[in-house]
Amino acid sequence: MDFGRKIADARVKANITQQELADKLFVSRELISKWENGLRRPNYGTFLQIADALSVPVESLIRREDCVFEELEACVPPGCEIPRERLSRLIGRFAEGLPQPDAGMFIRRYYLLNSNAQIAEYYGISENRVRSRLSRTVQKLKKYLREEKV
Repeated sequence: MDFGRKIADARVKANITQQELADKLFVSRELISKWENGLRRPNYGTFLQIADALSVPVESLIRREDCVFEELEACVPPGCEIPRERLSRLIGRFAEGLPQPDAGMFIRRYYLLNSNAQIAEYYGISENRVRSRLSRTVQKLKKYLREEKV
């Protein structure tokens, strides 16, 4: 994905420095650099903030569905090639079989692209608890995809 280059290009076009963008987003200049160099990836909520700070449409930086698939494609066993349409169907079936509130958290994170903080607020639990539950759910997804022999 070329999101880093798109962020850098939009920043330069807006005529602001990495530090100025960092100040607008309340993050470090180093984090901006990591995003622009593709070493870290912002979540979708942060992409919305970046787009707002640079006065560009978020779609010029990243497509919403790419955020979901980039993260969930990492669950596909190594060496397996799977079209996104099939992966989407498998993930949908997987999510349908999850117990509540795990299913709700998974859907909020990967379909609605809520941040961990938003999910924590919705469920009235800590972000660490959300992160932990989502991590376990992603591990279950990895196992599910292995069992489906994708």
